[in-house]
Amino acid sequence: MTYQETTNWMFKQLPMYQSQGKTAYKEDLSNIILLSDHLGNPEKKIKTIHVGGTNGKGSTSHMIASVLQEAGYKVGLYTSPHLKSFTERIRINGKEISEDKVVRFIEEHKSFFEIHKLSFFEMTVGLAFDYFVEEKVDVAIIEVGLGGRLDATNIVLPEIAVITNIGLDHVQILGNTLKEIAGEKAGIIKQNIPVVIGERAQETEDVFINKAKELDVEVTFASDKIKHNYQTDLLGDYQQKNIQTAIVVIEKLENFTITSEQMKSGLLKVVKNTNLKGRWQILQEKPKVICDTAHNKEGLIYVLNQLQKEKYNKLHIVLGVVSDKNLNDILPLFPEKALYYFCKPNIPRGLSEKELEKKAKKFNLEGKTYENVYSAYKESLKRSKEGDLIYIGGSTFTIAEIL
Repeated sequence: MTYQETTNWMFKQLPMYQSQGKTAYKEDLSNIILLSDHLGNPEKKIKTIHVGGTNGKGSTSHMIASVLQEAGYKVGLYTSPHLKSFTERIRINGKEISEDKVVRFIEEHKSFFEIHKLSFFEMTVGLAFDYFVEEKVDVAIIEVGLGGRLDATNIVLPEIAVITNIGLDHVQILGNTLKEIAGEKAGIIKQNIPVVIGERAQETEDVFINKAKELDVEVTFASDKIKHNYQTDLLGDYQQKNIQTAIVVIEKLENFTITSEQMKSGLLKVVKNTNLKGRWQILQEKPKVICDTAHNKEGLIYVLNQLQKEKYNKLHIVLGVVSDKNLNDILPLFPEKALYYFCKPNIPRGLSEKELEKKAKKFNLEGKTYENVYSAYKESLKRSKEGDLIYIGGSTFTIAEIL
């Protein structure tokens, strides 16, 4: 198979959450354990750092990876979803896995995948672990895909576990309350492995404290620690909380040597070292175009507050969301004084542009509808003047189509 045929085959396997939603979520880890055994348990042959949370886990993972790279370590990085290419999900020192490696792995294990009906996500996690072992990484940063307790990545026994924060997202699967969601995220906490929680919140802190006591592990709330004056090349004020979490995680790591200069340099070179995209990313100037993958209430609060600090003549917002998003939570956050370009991300879960426009009108958000993201973006550029600002957001998949 060619690379394109290989990835097409992978995407067509059991529905994956990113495109199908709740029907893709599995209720146990039996398949990934089976695959791990088949591959020789590669996750047990490398050091890992496991990163979960509702918002910021991607940025935090990339920050940790960048700092460790600056300290001279060979660093694997597994994240999801991808924005442009499947290979973005698996990198070593910022370099994406080769297309040939993806093809070889699938061809070698295809019959096993088919017999046991493995999902896209399970295959991808197995590929990442196998690749990191093959390439002899010093450490791999593993980002949780969804939740924690039942996520396919949760077979690792990491050096440290990280939970950035808790917000109301994926409620159809993880629970309707912050405590329920925190319980699922806390599922990555394991015996004898220290855990760092990015933000202490009154509604959820006891969930983590009780889980840590139950497993006799040390829990640290990064937000309680002395704030450092480090900066990052990731734009957006909201990154300050992710910086704090990343620093505390690195300080808690044992058997790794990182100087303050390497910490400083790593945080300032996140984009260069890891090639992270879609976080308050400026695509052009005059008119200024900014995109951000924030897609739930907690994430959008930070991003839209940042948007208010920008100077512009007129604001244009290209907005596309998925159908299981709670629009009553997120639409009130958007500014009324803006021209909206409503569109549908090109995935089965994408909410129709007409439905989005209808719902947005209830919150006094006015604009026109477009059949796809690119036509909406193209029209926003056409209607903007030099001093205007275009913001693109609402979903990771909306950003992916622009990039």
